[in-house]
Parts: sequence; structure tokens; C-alpha cells
Amino acid sequence: MTTDTDYHREVDAPGRAELVERVRKKMDALGVDYIYYQYISITGRVMGKAAPAGHWETQARKGVQTWMGGVTNVLPDFKGNLIGFDANAMECIALPDPDTFVQLPWDKRVARVFCTLFYSLEDTHFPGKYYEFDTRGNLKRFDREFRETHNGLHLRVGLEPEMLWLKPKDGEVRPYEGVTKPLAYHIGQFESARDIWMQVSDYARAMGLDMIQGDCEDAPGQIELNYQFDDALPTCDRMTTYRQICAEVARQRGLIACFMAKPFMGYAANGCHHNCSVWNGGEREVQDIVPGELPGMEENWMYSKGGENAFENTEGGWLPTELGHHVLGGSLKHINALTCIGASTVNSYRRFNDYGLWAPIGANWGLQNRSCTIRISSPDRFEFRAVDSMVNPHLFCGALLKAMDDGIRNKIDPGAPESRNVTELWQSGGDVTLIPLNLRDALDALREDEVIRSALPGRLYEVFDEYKQDEWTRFLREVTNWDVEQYLHCVP
Repeated sequence: MTTDTDYHREVDAPGRAELVERVRKKMDALGVDYIYYQYISITGRVMGKAAPAGHWETQARKGVQTWMGGVTNVLPDFKGNLIGFDANAMECIALPDPDTFVQLPWDKRVARVFCTLFYSLEDTHFPGKYYEFDTRGNLKRFDREFRETHNGLHLRVGLEPEMLWLKPKDGEVRPYEGVTKPLAYHIGQFESARDIWMQVSDYARAMGLDMIQGDCEDAPGQIELNYQFDDALPTCDRMTTYRQICAEVARQRGLIACFMAKPFMGYAANGCHHNCSVWNGGEREVQDIVPGELPGMEENWMYSKGGENAFENTEGGWLPTELGHHVLGGSLKHINALTCIGASTVNSYRRFNDYGLWAPIGANWGLQNRSCTIRISSPDRFEFRAVDSMVNPHLFCGALLKAMDDGIRNKIDPGAPESRNVTELWQSGGDVTLIPLNLRDALDALREDEVIRSALPGRLYEVFDEYKQDEWTRFLREVTNWDVEQYLHCVP
């Protein structure tokens, strides 16, 4: 058996043994008895196993074994065949990243740790190799490659995760009642959900999220809570953690934490705008956001501070630097394929088709123009708007790094910013370029974009496409209430 593998290099990396020892001391001090070994599926779902804390040292060295097909949510297609894998697929290794160890605030006997996935050492073709279906692991490597290629330049991201707090009603599968009325920014409505958002914020800070602001939005029960922007990987990890926290609060309160893009037509959808900037330099600093002993490894509370924002033109105005223009150019060139990953479900496109409700449709960029998919929302960053709260953030940020790299390498010019309202122009018959307005067209765009497909290496693109084509087929095979109401009595 070879020992010169990605897995062995990770296990034997300088400083890892000390991190493993620090975790042991931390879990003993906190009284942690169990650990969730978590990884991310291709759709952003949290998967993994639980194990007693007494086995930490062994599992930190050997990892935990998990079935390869877990990355596709162990989901059969509409014909009953497992997507991407068969029942005889091998196990893979989930190797914990010790610096992500943190206690669960709702049950302090339990902690979680994120894992990087590897092919098993017994795999016939790729023993011990990085498992390309691991979108979180891919982002780690893409981020490192981007920094190495561009002399330390790196992506920092801030997310705006909108979601709905809904009350089940009369046993309906689809809920119809929120915990607030759709009155955007109304403090009275925000106050009515105070016990919910305060509990979420308390849990979030206890797990390393530096919460900065929140508000009530434009749909029933819709609340947005924001945490501080940071480097791409920890930001994506925190988005995953945030959704887990909301799900736990919902379980405790008999509610539904709904991240579905568009549960109701006629109301604002659950977007998740990605606010992006590129930086040189800076330092990782622990933020003082919880009192006393940190309930996990201090790396969870570290954020990048300082450095130079290479996107912002410090000479004034809203137009970015020359490098910032190239970043925009790459993002714009690949906007349709990026939309496929940011808006990854059939339902995502209901958001774009409910015109006038804040969603973008223009395949362009503009200054404070919400009808554009790429918006300069402040001189120091751009906002990619065709992303919703169902996103796999690790996959999207990995794809965005590929787009930005293309823009910088090839000095892509994004052209002039769009000043017109794209939605109004398109509705009046004007000549405008639109992003894909359904999942099928978005999948076609991804298929044609080699740069963005490189963010889905190996068989990952093939299986992602299989997964989403099956979703589209399932959608077309359903008869909805709209079908019945529209056509039941349409003739004679």
C-alpha cells in the first residue's frame, strides 16, 4: 500500500498533530461525549456520522468510513436507480479538519467537526486521492490555487441568507402561515419574532458566527440575519452552520425553517446575495463575541482583518480598479453557468419569473441596479444576485473563483455598466440579454462552459447534471393544481 497519497499528506501535515491534541484538551474541558463528523453533499445538505469522543485520536488519524454515494443524498432517480452510484459503491474516508471542532450550544455533550473526503486506501483506481465529489474539499484547494496563482490575492465573501419561519397548519404539507407579516424592515414585525431570532443569534455566536444585523423582509415570516464577511471557506462553513442552527430552533419550537427559494408567488423570495471582494494581505484574528472560554477551537472565531481591498478604487467613485474590472469581466462572461449553480433548483426560477419583486434577470452588471445580476452595491464590493438560500455555497464560491481567475488571466473587459431597468425594458419588448429563466436552460449553459465545469472535477459534473436533469424530469412528470385549474374545463 502506497503512503504517498493525498490522504497521507493531509494526515502528516505540519501542525496537524498539535491541532488534534488541542481538540482533545478542549473536548475534555467542555465535557463533550459525542462528535458529528460532517461533510457536504453536492446540493449543500449536511451528511455524516456520529461517534463517541473517546475515539477522537483514532478517527483524527484514520477518519470515519462513509458510503461514497452519500454525496448525492442517497437519492434514487425517478426510475428508482441511485443517482451517480450503485449499491456496491465503496466506502470513502471522512477525515476531520480539527480546527473546525465546536460544541453544539443546544446540547453541550455533542460537538461537530467538518471533514475532508478521500477515496479509500483500498480503492482500485484512486487510493487515498482527494474525493472530487467533496465540494467543500474542492473549495479548499481552489482557494489555495487561486492565492498561489495571483500572489496571495483571495476572495472574501459576505452572505445575505433570507429564509422563512413558517407554522405548519392543519396537517398541510405546504405551510401557509408565517410568524410575521410581510412588512419589510418593520420593527414591530421583527419584535414579534424576537425570541426566534435572538435564539438563532445566540447559537450562532456560540459557534463562531459574528452576527452583525438583521431585519424582517417582504414575505410572511421572512427574516434575514447577517454575519460578518470573511474568506470564502469559513464563510461557506458558517452558512452551512447557520442553516443547521435554524433547523434546530425550528425543531424546538414546532416551526419550519424554510430556505426554499420561492414558497409563495407574489411575495419576495429567499435570495442569498453573495457580496464579493478580492484582497491582498490581512491577518486572521479571533473576534471577542462570546464570554469566557471558547466552546471550540479558536479558529472558528477567526476572521480576516486588514489588508488591501484590490477591488475598491480608493481614488473615489463607484467604478472598481482595473483588476476589479477583470474580476467583473470573468464573472459576467460566465454568468449563465454561475446562475445554474447559484440557483440550482426548479423552484429557484420562480424567483426570477415573479417580476418586480427584487430578483434580477439581466445578464449584465450595474451600479446600484437591482435588475442586474451583478450589482455594485458599494464601491468596495460587488453583489452576485442570482443566488438563493438553497445554494451549496462551497460549490458556488469554487465556481466563482474559476470565473474570476479567467477574468484576471485574460484581462476580460465587462463593458459599460447597465443603467436601465432591465426588467421594465424586457417587459416592454426591448433588446436585453437575460440570465437563464428555467433550470433546463441553466443546465445547458453549464454544459457549454468549460471554465465553470472545471469547478466540478472528475465525475462531479456528470453526476451533478444527472441529479439536476432528474429533478427537471420529475418536475415535468407532475400534474400541478395550476394544470388542473387552467385546463380541466378549457374545451369545448
